Amino acid sequence: MLPENKMGKDAHTRRKFIQNSSMMLGAAALLHLPNFSFANGIIKSTDQYTVQNIIDLIIKEAKLSPFKNTVDNIKFGSADQIVTGIVSTMFPTIEVVEKAVALNANFIIAHEPTFYSATDNLAQQETNAMIQKKLAFLKEKGVVIWRFHDYSHFMQPDMITLGVKKKMGWEPYQKKGEPLLNIPAISLKQLTHQLKKNLSIQHLRTIGDLQQTCSSIALLPGAWGVQAHISTIEKNNPDVLIVGEMVEWETAEYIRDARKMGAKTALIILGHAVSEEPGMELFVEWLSPKLPGLPITHITTGDPFIWI
Repeated sequence: MLPENKMGKDAHTRRKFIQNSSMMLGAAALLHLPNFSFANGIIKSTDQYTVQNIIDLIIKEAKLSPFKNTVDNIKFGSADQIVTGIVSTMFPTIEVVEKAVALNANFIIAHEPTFYSATDNLAQQETNAMIQKKLAFLKEKGVVIWRFHDYSHFMQPDMITLGVKKKMGWEPYQKKGEPLLNIPAISLKQLTHQLKKNLSIQHLRTIGDLQQTCSSIALLPGAWGVQAHISTIEKNNPDVLIVGEMVEWETAEYIRDARKMGAKTALIILGHAVSEEPGMELFVEWLSPKLPGLPITHITTGDPFIWI
């Protein structure tokens, strides 16, 4: 378990970094890259695409400027590498890298860390055998890994949350300017079954009365942290809060005590990877038309746990 002050720092890094970001490159600068141009939102090249060409295109088409302080940087490999194919994924696991290489894809765009910490801190590599092994493995396979986390969440709309809404068929129920989804009334039990089916999740955890009616939903896939969870509940009083993951002694205990004191909000925990996977699948649909002729594939990371 991480100390409380460390968890607060990590949550701040994930969600508040944009406050310290600034513009580093104008879109016009991209037009001066060799053998590289944009036309109607599509990359056109007289040669081949480099990793950096593609990163620049993604940022431009997301209608964002490069962030100064971000975890979205190249985790392994060279920005000048010519790309033979792209794989999107949640985590660039050993298995995902092997599958990418089998597809002749040498550029992996991952939503989450490569080296087991929020910022992919490699300062510990001298004493961490697994990091050393993974670095050697990636070098052998000749892949480049770029993280696409902060940019995806700051797209309008948020690419990751939108992916979940699309898979659930909830897009019509999002009211502009409101944080809640207002879906047709359904029991908590029915809602959990729909989530399992539509998001291909084997098991869910929930707190609440399975027969209670759910209509207003607060959807926070991934790891937003307890402050975001609780503030969302207190401001919006949803029937159910759906999260990717949470710290059991924080959000879960808050929900349990709140319900005992008469609050209505139930909790559904999807799991981190499976809760954001739909967004990285949607990313492939979004990116493919912008890179005609380049193979782009999503590889599912999946749930790492075995349920007994």
